[in-house]
Amino acid sequence: MKNLYKYGLLIALIVAGASCRKDFIERSSLDGTTLFNYYNTAEEVRSLTSTLYGLPWSGYENRAMDVIGDVMAGNEYTGSGNADDAPFLNFTLASTAVRVADAWKVFYKIGGWTSEYMNALELKKSQGGDASFIDPAIAECHFFRGTVYFYIARIWGDAPIVTEPGKTAIGGDFEIPRYFKADVLRFAMEELQQAESGLPETDPEPGRLTKYAAKGMLAKLYLYNKDYENARTKANEVIESGQYDLFHDYAGMFNSSSNNNNIESLFSVQHQLTGNPWGSGNQKNPDRGPGNLQTDEASMWELYIPTEDIKNAFEFGDTRRAGSMMEHGWFKPEWKPQGSNAAYNSFMANGYRYDTTASVGEGGQRSATLSNIAKYVVGPGAKYGGEAVLGMNTGINTIMLRYADILLMYAEAVLGNNTQTTDPAALAAFNKVRARANLTPKTVITPEDILQERRVEFAFEGEYWFDIQRQGFAKAKQIIEAQNRGTIENPFSVSNFTEQMMHLPIPSGEILQDPALAKDPVSYY
Repeated sequence: MKNLYKYGLLIALIVAGASCRKDFIERSSLDGTTLFNYYNTAEEVRSLTSTLYGLPWSGYENRAMDVIGDVMAGNEYTGSGNADDAPFLNFTLASTAVRVADAWKVFYKIGGWTSEYMNALELKKSQGGDASFIDPAIAECHFFRGTVYFYIARIWGDAPIVTEPGKTAIGGDFEIPRYFKADVLRFAMEELQQAESGLPETDPEPGRLTKYAAKGMLAKLYLYNKDYENARTKANEVIESGQYDLFHDYAGMFNSSSNNNNIESLFSVQHQLTGNPWGSGNQKNPDRGPGNLQTDEASMWELYIPTEDIKNAFEFGDTRRAGSMMEHGWFKPEWKPQGSNAAYNSFMANGYRYDTTASVGEGGQRSATLSNIAKYVVGPGAKYGGEAVLGMNTGINTIMLRYADILLMYAEAVLGNNTQTTDPAALAAFNKVRARANLTPKTVITPEDILQERRVEFAFEGEYWFDIQRQGFAKAKQIIEAQNRGTIENPFSVSNFTEQMMHLPIPSGEILQDPALAKDPVSYY
């Protein structure tokens, strides 16, 4: 998606600037003047909802997504000197953790924005606004609200549901309770169902949501709830639509913004560096990129690296390995980083080389696991054969839901509670993902096969923790405590994983402002 019009930016600024003291009660100032002056054309209305695709995701997408989705899951390692993130590695994190608060702010901010957007659009429609373009925009809001509450339920379990942030703020009612996790999931499901019914089949603007994005997210939620029949139905509807396929270049999805919004993407956080600012830039490049790739254009500080455990998870010959990780011999000929060191410049003259035997400072690279994450690393900058990089920021989108997920969800939904399946359709979906990875097809699949395939397919995409979590506590404990979550010289394992660790604590600052969050949850319905 390329355009963020001035109207949408104006509304985003109005909303962002009018938030009250609680992070999850965002009161927007959509006053009568704004309502009458805008939302009169499809362009203005689409500009409003375009603000939901980029900027507000930043606090989760950057770092919180890594530590929750992959550090806790045993895929990513971060050093003990990283005080903000290391507790996620050994499950010693507290309610004061920065990343916990960051994620909370993001999801309740998006929840608040969507609620106020929907209120304003419904009011505009009641005053004669054109439903032909207002209703799809309302459906977009339902998708985002449903998606963030799905994340909220999985991350925190019992949690608040806020649908009228403006009224709550005006009334000063900060005694907002937690609701049971099952109710939060039901709320998310109902929102996504409304999105499904209201979104269009297709959209001319790349990256815009369609009803198939809602169907895909519903399939994910149904699968999380072990509602296998509905999960299979929704995943199959996406498959049968014929609108999506696996992208031919697995690595290319994650190392070039030229592949943004490709045929595999159902929903992506949108990024852009120049022109109309879709949202904040993607900041994964410096957090993941190896130190020997840093230039005066691109920062690199390798905050997160692969664990030994995820390195051992890939089968021999799996081409996703090189698309996910940089290891000795990894080579990118078009990237030609240069600096002030003549030996380094000579080493990289014919392309970027990941070499663990050369001297560090002269081209060599030695992380604690002799590897670095390749996904969302787009290179050393335009001057050095890559694409535009502005320090920490790149323009590559973050894919939140892709077709490979649909295929694997379909296979898992067919498998259901069985110990194995030879169902031809399930095998076809499962083996299509393996075929792209250059792996031999399976003739029977088990729950262990599904979990293993999902782990390597979505490594470093913030998914594996949720896959572990939905196995239930006993299985999750078994998986977590069997992992080598450390490095080559310092293997590390967890031996005290408890059921309380299945969800994150609510940020302490939120409880201080709203003591009801510390009380037992209640029913929402």
